[in-house]
Parts: sequence; structure tokens; C-alpha cells
Amino acid sequence: ESEGDRQEREHFWRVVNAFRYYRAYALERVRRAERELRALPPAHRRLLRDAALPGHLQCVRARVEHNQELLHDIILGTAEHMFENKRYRPLALEAEPTPATAFDMDKLKSTLKQLVRDWSSEGQGERDSCYRPILNAIQTYLGAGPRVLVPGSGLGRLAWEIARLGYSCQGNEFSLFMLFTSHYILNRCHEVDSVRLYPWVLQFSNTRRAWDRVRPVLVPDVDPSALPPGADFSMSAGDFLEVYSLDMDVWDCVATCFFLDTAHNVIAYIELIWKVLKPGGVWINMGPLLYHFENMVGESSLELSYDQIRQVIVQVGFVFEEENECVHATYTENERSMLRYIYDCVFFVVRKPA
Repeated sequence: ESEGDRQEREHFWRVVNAFRYYRAYALERVRRAERELRALPPAHRRLLRDAALPGHLQCVRARVEHNQELLHDIILGTAEHMFENKRYRPLALEAEPTPATAFDMDKLKSTLKQLVRDWSSEGQGERDSCYRPILNAIQTYLGAGPRVLVPGSGLGRLAWEIARLGYSCQGNEFSLFMLFTSHYILNRCHEVDSVRLYPWVLQFSNTRRAWDRVRPVLVPDVDPSALPPGADFSMSAGDFLEVYSLDMDVWDCVATCFFLDTAHNVIAYIELIWKVLKPGGVWINMGPLLYHFENMVGESSLELSYDQIRQVIVQVGFVFEEENECVHATYTENERSMLRYIYDCVFFVVRKPA
């Protein structure tokens, strides 16, 4: 086994462990709330009697248990069936998970929220603001039957929507949190609203109503297998810069959504997008510049402003067809939270001259 293979295997099982550790992680947060409640002066506890806080925390516990069952379902079979070119030993669920890092647990909580964004009715408004401009541009700028690549495809909804329009589409994703969950949704969920989850159950701040914390969300809002006959839709796993490094003049369109800021060096992304596009091909982008590796210890990160990125895009050779520097969008938003982040995204369409 090479060093690279060993690191890949260890990372795979680290992510699997995070999925399995959710219950222990989440219940410790509930116990902390229970300890705070018990530590209150008796007079303060009496004031909360009508709020039924102990009963609410029991409800939170039950929701956590349900989420853990879902997360177990997601990782069941991943080791044996998910990757065409990799096989790992079967998952031993009887062994206790080990404590996962705070970073991995944040990724896992984010993945549950991604299910809302990509595959629930509640996420439709967010998809309309982020995906609809890309889908409209594809239909405007592409002819019939082209090949579309979606790097950073997350849980796969944008790529799926492109395939549903009749285009040959491949999504690419690096995160195993996303890959495990997209594989589950795309391959094992065939009934609308058949899966229940509680994505906000650990959101203890900015909650207007206690029920909002424990309310369910149902996924998927469509049958992912219900693509038109002959649809060409696939997902690839791995780093965009590595997986497509040998592609040249292959794709008619590259569609990126909330992707550019995932780069260590965004210029490398731009150069590879140029390389993989056919002459006359278009790159459609939507997203902010919240650089993922900024201030992360041990990680390189080049943080360019949009005007600097635009200059690079032009110097590489792209020609701007369309540009809007202020498209409002949210990302995995809880529609009932008292706190909302709104991004002023950049949307553009550029063409590689024929």
C-alpha cells in the first residue's frame, strides 16, 4: 500500500467514524443544556415550568437518535458499493466510534443542512436563487446535446437538474461527507418525501420558537431516478484539479456554483476550466468569495478580490458574455432562524473563443 493510498483509506474511515459519532456528539450538547437547567436557582426553574424545557430536551434527544439512524443508513454499503475503482473492508458497526474532531462534526452538521438546500421543498427558494440563473444560461448559450461538467457538485441537485434538461452532465465532488450523502439520495431514495431528518436540532441560538429546533424536513422532493429516458448523468469523486488534469477540449460547458472559493489557488481552477472546455465552450459561475482555507493552519490560501479574478479570467483568454456582481443568495439557510446570512454573489458567463 502506497503512502497516498494509506492516507486515503484513513481519511475514508475518519469520515465514516464522524457519521457514527453524531449521537455521542449531539447528546453531549443536550446534556450540557440539562446541566445548565439543573444549576438554575429553584425560583428560575419555576419560571420555566410552563415552558416545559425538560420535555423539550427529551424531544431533542429523540430527534438526535433519529438523525443517527439516518446517518447509519447513509454509510451502510458505502465501503462496498460506492466507488467503482475502490473497495474497502465492510463496515463493522458493532465497534464504538471514536471521538471525531470539531471540524468533522461541523462538516457533518452542514451536510444535514445541505440535504435541505438540495433535496427538500423547503430548499426550493434557495435553489431558485442559486441554480436557476445557471440553468437559464445553459439553455441560452448551449445548443442541443452538449456535455456539461459541474465541479464542486455537493449533493448533486444542480447536476441532476442539468441532466433533467437533456444535457449530458457529470458532477464532481471531493468531500466524502457530500459523496456519501449524494450516493444515498441519488441511488437509494426513490419515493418523494420518504426520508425525515431534523437538521436544526442542534441550533440552540437564534431560535424563535422551540418547535422550530425540532421540526422535521422531508427529502427528497423529487424522485432522483426519474430522469428522462436516455439521460446521461454521472458523479465523479476526487479533487477537480487531479481528476480532470488530462482533459483537454472535452466539455461544452463548465458550471460552477459556490465553488471558486474552495480553491487553495483560484488561478489553478481558472486555468483548468479553460483547458477542459472545447473552443467555443462556456463557463457559467455563481457564488461569493468566502475562501475556505483562509486562516486555516497548515493550508495555503490565495484570497483574490473579484476584480483581480476577473482580470485573470480575461488574461487567460475568456470573453465575457454576461456579468452581474450583485445576485442575492443564501446558503443552507434555516428559514425560521433569527439570523440570516445573505451573499451578494457574482454571476457571469464567459466563453472560450472558437
